[in-house]
Amino acid sequence: MANSKNQRKTPRFDFFWMYGLMALFLCMMLWMYSDGGVPQEVSWTQFDSIVNQGGVKSMTVYTNKDYLEAVLTDSVAKQLNKTAKPAEAPMLGQQRPNNVVTAQIPSSDKFDDKAQQWKADGVYTGTIKYDKASDYSNIILYLASPVLFILLLSLLYRRMGAGGAGGGIFSVGKSKARLFDKDNDSKVTFQDVAGLAEAKVEIAEIVDFLKNPKHYTELGGKIPKGALLVGPPGTGKTLLAKAVAGEADVPFFSMSGSDFVEMFVGVGASRVRDLFRQAKEKAPCIVFIDEIDAVGRARGNKANMGGNDERESTLNQLLTEMDGFGTNSGVIILAATNRADILDKALLRAGRFDRQIYVELPELTDRKEIFQVHLRNVKTDGSVDLDLLARQTPGFSGADIANVCNEAALIAARRKKQAVQRQDFMDAIDRIVGGLEKRSKVITEEERRSIAVHEAGHATVSWHLRYGDPLIKVTIVPRGKALGAAWYLPEERQIEPKQALLDKICSLMAGRVAEDMFLGFIDTGALNDLERATKIAYAMVTYYGMSDKLPNISYYDTSGESYGFTKPYSEDRAQTIDQEVQAIIDGQYERARQILKQYEVGHHQLSDLLQQREVIYTEDAERIFGPRQWKSRTEEALKENDNEPSDAGVTTLTPPPFEQEAQ
Repeated sequence: MANSKNQRKTPRFDFFWMYGLMALFLCMMLWMYSDGGVPQEVSWTQFDSIVNQGGVKSMTVYTNKDYLEAVLTDSVAKQLNKTAKPAEAPMLGQQRPNNVVTAQIPSSDKFDDKAQQWKADGVYTGTIKYDKASDYSNIILYLASPVLFILLLSLLYRRMGAGGAGGGIFSVGKSKARLFDKDNDSKVTFQDVAGLAEAKVEIAEIVDFLKNPKHYTELGGKIPKGALLVGPPGTGKTLLAKAVAGEADVPFFSMSGSDFVEMFVGVGASRVRDLFRQAKEKAPCIVFIDEIDAVGRARGNKANMGGNDERESTLNQLLTEMDGFGTNSGVIILAATNRADILDKALLRAGRFDRQIYVELPELTDRKEIFQVHLRNVKTDGSVDLDLLARQTPGFSGADIANVCNEAALIAARRKKQAVQRQDFMDAIDRIVGGLEKRSKVITEEERRSIAVHEAGHATVSWHLRYGDPLIKVTIVPRGKALGAAWYLPEERQIEPKQALLDKICSLMAGRVAEDMFLGFIDTGALNDLERATKIAYAMVTYYGMSDKLPNISYYDTSGESYGFTKPYSEDRAQTIDQEVQAIIDGQYERARQILKQYEVGHHQLSDLLQQREVIYTEDAERIFGPRQWKSRTEEALKENDNEPSDAGVTTLTPPPFEQEAQ
C-alpha cells in the first residue's frame, strides 16, 4: 500500500487555474462593491425639487465626501429616467439602478438645516442615515476592466506561442527538438535493436567517429556530416538512431520534419537556425530529423501546382546550415525517410548526407532475433517455437512483429491462461493480417457453397504448380472484409522467375474458373484476385520486359518523378500492351481450367470438406491430392521441425505479389 501511495501522481500546478481564480475574485469584488451599478447623479437644485415633490423614500449622507445617495419613488424615478441625457448613460458593462440618484451637498451644516425644513414642511418623512464613503468600490470599479483585459490578453499570447520552445509568442520561431540527454534519459543501445546486422555495422562507425574523432582526423579523414536512413515503415530507423546516441553517450536532438513547417512565413527557417545553434553548443551531439521528406521534398517539382514557398525556404535554410558548420565540429545529422525518391537532390549530395543506409525488411534470421527481443517480458511456455514464428511472418517489419507479440499476450490473457502459447501467436497473426473472425455474419447456404468452391479452386491449382506457395490453411469463416481466404507460406525469393509470376496469376484466376466450371455462374468474390493478377500482368509487360511482342523494354521510372501527363510510348504501343496483358490473363485462365478439369474429383472433395468443417489444413489437401511434387525451401524447413503439431499451420496472408515486388 505504501508503494502504491508513493507512486500516485500528484496534481501538477497549472497557472491557468490561478488566473481563473483571480478573475473570479475580481468579478465577485466588483459585484459586491458596485451595488448593482453606477447611480445617476443630479444637481442639488434638482434634488431639492424632487424632495419637495415627495419623491424621495430614504437617503444616505456621506459626510467625508459631501454627497448623498437617495432612493426615489417609482413614479418619480420613471419620470427622471425619461428625461435623462444620453451622455448620462452608464458605461459599457454597467447596469444603472432605476430608482437611485446621487447629489453633491453644499456642506453638512447646510444640509442639516435643509433637512429640518423638509420635515417641517412635511415633504420628507423618511430616514436620513449618515455614513462615510469607501474608496475601494471606485478603485475596483475602474481597475477591474483593464485588469481583466490584460489577463485575457496574456492568456491569448500564451496560447498563440504554445508552439514555441519556451512558450510565449516571441518563441514561436524556436526549435521544437526534444533533447535526450545522457544524464536524465534511459539509454537505447544496439542490444535493443534486433536484426539489421549490415545497417548496424555501417552505422557503428558513426559511434566510433563521436568517441574517437582524433583517430580519423590524424590520418586526414573527415567525419561524415550526415547519414540518411532509408527503408519501409516500421523497420527500426528511429530506434537505430537512438541506439547510436546511446552507444556514443552524447546528447541527441530528435524532431520531425513536419515540426519545421508552419503557417507563419519564416518560422521554419528560424527553427532550423535555432536547432543548429543548439547543436553546436551541445557538440559533440547527434541531430535526428524523422520523416525528412516533409521538408526535403524536391523543389520546383510540378511548378504552379500548389507548391509551398514556406517549405522551400525552410529547405534552403537547412541546406545552408548543413554547409555552414565544419566537418569536424562533432555534430552529425541523422535523418530517416521511406520516400528517398522524392527528396531534393541537393539534400542527398555528398557533403550533406554523405551516406545512405538502407534499412530493409528483416530476413528470416533477423525476424527470429526480433522475436527474441520482444519476448523478453512475455511469459511463454515450451510450445512457442521462434523458428516457426519467424518462418510464418514473411514480409513483417519489426513493428509488425512487436504487434504480434503484444496481440498474442492479449489473446492469452483474454483466455485466462497462465502463459502465452503457440496457438495464441498463430491467432495473433491471423488477427493482424486478416482481422477478427465474424462468425455472427449471416451467410446463406448458396453463398457458403460459392465461397467453398472458390477457395477450393485456389487450393487445388496452387497445390499442383511448380512455384505455387505451400498451402497452410483454407477457411470460409468471414474475417475482416474477406468472406474466405486461402493462406499460404510464401517462399522468400530475391528474384522472381517468369514462370513464378505466371504460376501466381494462374492460382489467382483459379477461384473465378472454379465458379464458372462448377457453379455455372460467376460473382463479385474474385475482385481482389483479378486486381492482383492484372497488376502482375501489367508489371510483366511494362516493367520486367517479359512480353513476347515487347521483350526487354521497361517503362518503370526509379526516380519517382514519373512521366508527367505524357506516356513514354505511342497509342499503338499502348494497344499492344493491353493485348499482351489480356493474352497473359487469358492463357493462365485456360491453364487453371485444365488443372481443375484434371483434378475435378479432388476439388469436389476439398470443397465439400470445407463446407462441413469451415477450416482445412495442409494435411487434408495432402490426403486428397497426395504429397506435392515440388518442395520449397520453406516447406522443407517446416518438415524438419519435429515439435510442430499436425494441425498447426496457421500463417500469414500472402501479400499481393506485385506489391511485394514494389517493396
